[in-house]
Amino acid sequence: MGENTIDVANASRAIREKEIKACAENGVTDIIEVRIGYDGIVFASQADGPAFNAFTPSDIFNALAPKVVVDGELVDNPYTTWNAFNADLPDAEILAFIPGTKHGTREVFEEKVIAAGCEATGAYDAMIAAGMSEDDAEDACLMVRTDGRSVDIDGDYTETLASIDANAHGIGVFGLAFYENNTDKLKVATMSGVEPTTESIASGEYPVSRPLFFYVKKAHIGVIPGLKEYAQFFIADELAGPSGPLANYGLVSDPELAKTQQMVADEVVMGEGM
Repeated sequence: MGENTIDVANASRAIREKEIKACAENGVTDIIEVRIGYDGIVFASQADGPAFNAFTPSDIFNALAPKVVVDGELVDNPYTTWNAFNADLPDAEILAFIPGTKHGTREVFEEKVIAAGCEATGAYDAMIAAGMSEDDAEDACLMVRTDGRSVDIDGDYTETLASIDANAHGIGVFGLAFYENNTDKLKVATMSGVEPTTESIASGEYPVSRPLFFYVKKAHIGVIPGLKEYAQFFIADELAGPSGPLANYGLVSDPELAKTQQMVADEVVMGEGM
């Protein structure tokens, strides 16, 4: 506690019990959990392009990883078309425009798609069997091919859309709100059989999503000027609502945002009002 310590901590997952315990051991017992919304990304292609209608994390991994499992062996990725590893996908050249390493959604793309596909295809186990450490295998799982079939986009989603416009067989990664504002140009694919919607992302049913939080030290409210007002501003309808600017950058607005707003207004700490 104290003015020389942090007031707010950002998190792309809920705080863990051992972290709550560590806070308590350091004198921080009253924590306000603020869920600002959800990080959810979708895979979309030209509206009149090839029929990319359904993906699994394994499909994306097989398309974009530098090394994949073929006939039980880990080999350099031989695939140039989507149907080469999944007959249900189109006979179209592999070309994907993915969030760059500086993009806010790169982490959820890596964690929920690439890493999941690495495990599902057996590539992770093959790396371990080949003598890699677990840490090295986890890092190797997140690598993407560098032969031009996987293209990093560090700009906003308009840059990805322009790339899709120029490449009829391209697949792009977008925030849900951006896709919903461009359904005349794009068609979206399901992931593991689930269609991306605000509801399926908020419920966790759609696999390429995660809740986003920040945590506030209640004891600092009234001590650090503007702290409560900052928290309230961040989750105001004008900022975090479905028509706010955060939605334009990929945030999926929380259907229960009003409940969170009330909890912050009332300074409800974790363990209260559940």
